[in-house]
Amino acid sequence: MTSIHVLNGTSFSLRDIERLVKSIQNIYSLPVFARNQSLNLEEAYDPIRRQFNSTVLLAQMLLLPNEHKNKLISLVEVDLYVPILTFVFGEAQLNGTVSIVSTHRLSNLFYGLKNDPELLLSRTEKETIHEIGHMFGLTHCHHFECVMRPSTYAEEIDFKKIFLCSSCSKKLTEKLNQSAKLSTSEREENSTA
Repeated sequence: MTSIHVLNGTSFSLRDIERLVKSIQNIYSLPVFARNQSLNLEEAYDPIRRQFNSTVLLAQMLLLPNEHKNKLISLVEVDLYVPILTFVFGEAQLNGTVSIVSTHRLSNLFYGLKNDPELLLSRTEKETIHEIGHMFGLTHCHHFECVMRPSTYAEEIDFKKIFLCSSCSKKLTEKLNQSAKLSTSEREENSTA
């Protein structure tokens, strides 16, 4: 069975990470595990942009041991970008096994506003669940409150709810059922070999 692994490279407390894990479990109904693990950020740093290339970090994550093809999501506190965009809140490998979310621009402090730890955690939950959705093959949604709706600024994230609309839920169920069938047939092939 597929599981989701949160690689925490942030200063979130254990209580915050436990809440995040519970939110992920509520949406995906899969085992979720969390551990503190940082990526080698230096190799993704662009000194001209003063940002970190999220695609380079995803490539680094693909090198991590993952024999069961679990879903890995890394949480970082640095400013992420992809070459064609000014910044990203996160990035995921569509139908893949790796994704990343940055808290850097999710924090009110980035915008010169009063620190709001609860709002930061809420935004992080939504973006984490969003990127995990991409790993399960979900694409962007147009439903206003669906967590799979794309966000181009932090306030847009605040309008989303921690839920998948009926269309995205149906797609996720289909993807999980396909994955379960593949896992079963792979086990059967291995036992007859």
